[in-house]
Amino acid sequence: MLAEGGDVIAEMLNAISTMLNHVLMHSGLPLGHAGRLVRIEQLWQEFFSDPSQWWDNRLTKKSPKHPDFKHKRTLEGLWVDGWLNPSWVKEKMASMTLGHIQSGDGLRSRVPDSFYNGDKLSKLCEEGRLKEALHMLELMVQQTTKPPIHAYVCLLKGCSRRKALAEGKQVHALIVQSELGSNIFLANTLVHMYSECGSVLHAHKVFSNMPQHNVYSWTAIISAYADRGEVEEAINLFQQMQETGLAPDKVLFVVVLKACARLAGLEQGRQLHSDIIKRGFQSDVIVGSTLVNMYAKCGCTKDARELFDNMSERNVVSWNAMIAGYAQNGLGKEALALYEQMKQEGMQPNNVTFILLLKACASLAALEQGKQLHSEIIKRGFQSDVVVSSTLVDMYAKCGCTEDARELFDNMSERDVVSWNAMIAGYAQNGLGKETLVLYEQMKQEGLQPNNVTFVLLLKACASLAALKQGKQLHSEIIRRGFQSDVVVGSTLVDMYAKCGCTEDARGLFDNMSERDVVSWNAMIAGYAQNGLAQEALALFEQMQREGTKPDEVTYISVLSACAHSGLVDQGHYVFDSMCKNHGVTPAKEHYACMVDLLGRAGCLADAESFINKMPIQPSSVVWMTLLGAARNHGHVEIGRRAFDRVVKLEPKDAAPYVLLSNIYAAAGRKDELAKIRNEMKEAGVKKMPGCNWIEVDNQLHAFVVGDATHPQSKEIQAELDRLVG
Repeated sequence: MLAEGGDVIAEMLNAISTMLNHVLMHSGLPLGHAGRLVRIEQLWQEFFSDPSQWWDNRLTKKSPKHPDFKHKRTLEGLWVDGWLNPSWVKEKMASMTLGHIQSGDGLRSRVPDSFYNGDKLSKLCEEGRLKEALHMLELMVQQTTKPPIHAYVCLLKGCSRRKALAEGKQVHALIVQSELGSNIFLANTLVHMYSECGSVLHAHKVFSNMPQHNVYSWTAIISAYADRGEVEEAINLFQQMQETGLAPDKVLFVVVLKACARLAGLEQGRQLHSDIIKRGFQSDVIVGSTLVNMYAKCGCTKDARELFDNMSERNVVSWNAMIAGYAQNGLGKEALALYEQMKQEGMQPNNVTFILLLKACASLAALEQGKQLHSEIIKRGFQSDVVVSSTLVDMYAKCGCTEDARELFDNMSERDVVSWNAMIAGYAQNGLGKETLVLYEQMKQEGLQPNNVTFVLLLKACASLAALKQGKQLHSEIIRRGFQSDVVVGSTLVDMYAKCGCTEDARGLFDNMSERDVVSWNAMIAGYAQNGLAQEALALFEQMQREGTKPDEVTYISVLSACAHSGLVDQGHYVFDSMCKNHGVTPAKEHYACMVDLLGRAGCLADAESFINKMPIQPSSVVWMTLLGAARNHGHVEIGRRAFDRVVKLEPKDAAPYVLLSNIYAAAGRKDELAKIRNEMKEAGVKKMPGCNWIEVDNQLHAFVVGDATHPQSKEIQAELDRLVG
């Protein structure tokens, strides 16, 4: 009994001694200073000689007053940052592996260490305190009891949410250090983390090094490529997976269908549809909705609608997919009609539904329907949704109601950069470039940071105004904010300088772009074309092909336009013929109009008319109007009349063809035909164009739109107008 009592007293004395030592160490008192230095050095030497005799309390201590390490028998304590520590302690601490230090202070209840710290780790990850969580995981890895798998997963998911690539790589290193790299669950989570952090290269490396793959592994890597926009690689990987004999699940089908939609890969999409039916997934509402989306994105709205109508179950996502399909394919009326059916069937719309419908109204300039939707949005309480409100601003602006758009914008309870961009775009699209630039100044004054879209819109406004000074100021700001490497911003800068007549500055900027896509090439080629530099446009077009960039539809419009304005008929024919033969680009109505313009400007009106009659597609009113304009410029009455007849069949209420034919008759001195065309116009109920006047010059009557400098006698007519006004 006495011996036991003595042991208890000794332990109490040791505890008191430890407390006194702590006070002395942190008080700064000179008492026993030399002795304390010697004792602390001895304790650190004991610690490094046998760390297993010490408790590691760094993770569990609740106050800095508590020691980092406590001796299991004597209860003496050590502090890593103690000011009396020898200088060599920190260096040695950094180099050692604390593999056999037992965690805990020896006093708390014996909860398993991995569970205790893992719980704390989860909380840190949820709060976004990744560095602290990572430090904790590092300490946990060093313990005898290794952390559970969910600790790594928890931190990897935290890195994914925060796009924290650097911390994610450190977790990966700890996984390798813990010899857990072959764990398929951890490897799948690593692939997902790298994908979310934008490093597909690292994701693929992890995937390639996995000893085995399951369907989740393939889904993770295929999603990585699909999310990055590399949809062809995503589809190739899906095909590789099928060759291994693994069966795709519903989630993977959804991922690959979305990839097909982005690629407009209809054939692959149809094959997937067949496979989905074979595996019995066609009744799944998410799979069905994604199929509707795929067909619609591939332009097959009839197939999408048939599939939609036959779905055994539909939710709001299904309805939104079909509405989006109509809206994206220019079928705004069908989108609005489907919404009426949606309401009749009792399906409640969500904010996405209204966003899609407002975009449909904007594309149709359907102001009345847009206003009705606005009322419904207020009634259903979606007006406070910043995306819905921003889309409302966009709708009013696209319908030409910039004042209504601005009023709505000013009254928004919350505005983000998308809201500002919507209003800036609204001004720019309505030719209000000055208002666009003023609004941007207000945006900066209110402390909102512009993004790349903001600068693209502002540069377009400068281009429309030929506001070179403001464009240069924006250029400086773009460099300062680090957007100069953005390929879209760079391409728009090229376009702005070219439209301001600075083709040398535009070309210098183009040549120095770190990355160029087809839009960049198109901007520079169009810049040359707009400034009458056809040879430069053609030379750049050739360079574009040599450097491996495939021309698209827009490229050919710019090149053909350059040829037309410079009278390069042979080169224009060659370029047009090469579209299908060399690059597989099917000519659209715009390309045919360019060719008619090329031939018409060169005075080859008979060839132009013959070209139209041989078109494999139905000629549009634009094509015939182009020929009619050429007939006016060259005074060709018969071809002008034939072109007029075709236009009015397609656009019976358009006043422009009447004006052009009237000018042809007037120039030819055919007063009887001129009187007839005026009567025809009246009988057809066609209203005179705004600004259009009938005026007699040199005994000839002309239909003339004020400011029309393309009229062959515009100077004489303007002089006569000035005389009459004077």
